[in-house]
Amino acid sequence: MPDPRRATPRTDAVLADPALAAAAERLGPALVKDAARRAIEDCRQGRVEPGDVVARALELLPTTATTVRAVLNATGVLVHTNLGRAPLSPAAVDALAVAAGTTDVELDLTTGRRGRRGRGALEALARAVPDAGAVHVVNNGAAALALVTLALAAGREVVVARGELVEIGDGFRIPELLESVGARLREVGTTNRVRLEDYAAAVDDAAFVLKVHPSNFQVTGFTSAVPVEELATLPVPVVVDIGSGLLAPHPRLPQEPSAAAALRAGATLVTASGDKLLGGPQAGLLLGETGLVERLRRHPFARALRVDKLTLAALEATLTGPLPPVPAGLAADPAALLARAERIVAALAPDVAAEAVASVAAVGGGGAPGVELPSAAVAVDERWAQALRTGPTPVLGRAHRGRLLLDLLAVPPERDEDVVAAVRAVAGRS
Repeated sequence: MPDPRRATPRTDAVLADPALAAAAERLGPALVKDAARRAIEDCRQGRVEPGDVVARALELLPTTATTVRAVLNATGVLVHTNLGRAPLSPAAVDALAVAAGTTDVELDLTTGRRGRRGRGALEALARAVPDAGAVHVVNNGAAALALVTLALAAGREVVVARGELVEIGDGFRIPELLESVGARLREVGTTNRVRLEDYAAAVDDAAFVLKVHPSNFQVTGFTSAVPVEELATLPVPVVVDIGSGLLAPHPRLPQEPSAAAALRAGATLVTASGDKLLGGPQAGLLLGETGLVERLRRHPFARALRVDKLTLAALEATLTGPLPPVPAGLAADPAALLARAERIVAALAPDVAAEAVASVAAVGGGGAPGVELPSAAVAVDERWAQALRTGPTPVLGRAHRGRLLLDLLAVPPERDEDVVAAVRAVAGRS
């Protein structure tokens, strides 16, 4: 009996196939060569016929030249840090495609001379927060606060309430960040209570007073904090880190601080993130007094925190374009979400057991702790969680009382058919 391994095609012959050669142009030769080798090994093991090796190699190719995979966020967490925080709007995605090529990011096409870097994004941000005398953008929220501290408080004190020395995801701590750029912390008050006189007694040698929004936890009961308008009466600048990137007050988030409200209350400077409630790309926003913002922009360390052209383009489109997914989710009508869930359940019937249910979602991303967002979900078998998560179109839900809830708040309506297809595929294998 002839050895089937002798009929296995050689690697160079497989790679010469026009379809794989075209894939190499798109994905790069390394990924295509790896897929070809795996397909050839399948042939040697008898799992694939010699004539099907090319087809098998094409099946093994990734869609793109990155290991990052697009997923459907059905967890009910609107801004999910592990899923990249805010999904970008279609306008921002289009802007990325433009910015990916050669652009005028730092050139004035009219004069042919060097122009202000990212002027369109900065002008859009200034229009969005007219209470700010000036604005600047760095590469993330932590960088914004680090730049402020380095420029104003290296070797000096920063006064901050003990109850605001917060830790956010992955063990990142605000006090360690401030100390890493040379500031000395002057803690005032207690864990649960602080008064204006506590700050006033500590500002003699302070570079500034820092107010940090505890964006991922709540302290309730016997508590007190000092509002920005009272801190603004102190004889030092007041820097407010609002964290979540809410530029203006939102009716569904009455307790979430906004940049506009903080500046109107007298904050000298506000720092925030761009990829949370704003719904844009990862960025650190600096908004406030004109002279101070310019001083930060001109600081030598600012160059190390500079944002790239992709971020600037996506940020501008987020600010000027249609409503991004995160703000749209905040404004979503629970009845409309439930109607979508019912249509998905109807599409799954009668083959797949599912139920449309009301659910409660969360803001996430270190924003609006304790706020419940009314939503709706498709409830399916909890045992399908891993299969849905690892399928061709990964769908991530959340376990709740023995069922898997596929919450629709953060799922774009145009992806409902993908949810149906993913659930059907998993149900068919169970």
